[in-house]
Amino acid sequence: MKKIDTIIFDLGGVLIDWNPEYVYLDAFDGDREKMQWFFDHVCTHDWNENQDAGYPLEKATEDRIALFPEHEELIRMFYGRWEEMLGGAIEGTVQILKKLIDSKQFQVVALTNWSHETFPVALKTFDFLHWFEGILVSGEEKTRKPFKDIYELTLDRFNIDAGRSVFIDDNLRNIIAAKDMGINTILFKNPENLEEELKAFGIKF
Repeated sequence: MKKIDTIIFDLGGVLIDWNPEYVYLDAFDGDREKMQWFFDHVCTHDWNENQDAGYPLEKATEDRIALFPEHEELIRMFYGRWEEMLGGAIEGTVQILKKLIDSKQFQVVALTNWSHETFPVALKTFDFLHWFEGILVSGEEKTRKPFKDIYELTLDRFNIDAGRSVFIDDNLRNIIAAKDMGINTILFKNPENLEEELKAFGIKF
């Protein structure tokens, strides 16, 4: 195996805790069954991911209201109260990130599925996002993981040799797509496991 010289981090679910439950559990008075129905049928994961690929938030909201007018108030909450869905930094991973950067052995960048309209909020909220040598934001590129072109963009933009890089993501679908590009991968579970997985790649910090 080639010596690793680049680490590519996903953000949401790896370094940043984001969960719409933080808003909607209260909105549904703690009824998880009703809340899950809403996520499964109205403000779905696929719908939100479309905005990660650059679709305008306002238009996406109006599109959904046109389909589900009876849920207008709840739909408007999704992006209207989006900032409240940010639960904070995943501190254990942030500590690993800092050690990797401080070691000065690696190029450390990020590849994230994130709306270009909400990402500035994250940049203001989390200082560690400014530590990266670069961040490729899906919404700015009008594509997203797991599509091949976003991995190609990342490799090209940061001059990365796929075989000398490691990509960390909490979504198995995104991990599989990266592997298909020849990128080494770690499926994120928790910070402790991540540290062990990095050591398995010969990454010491």
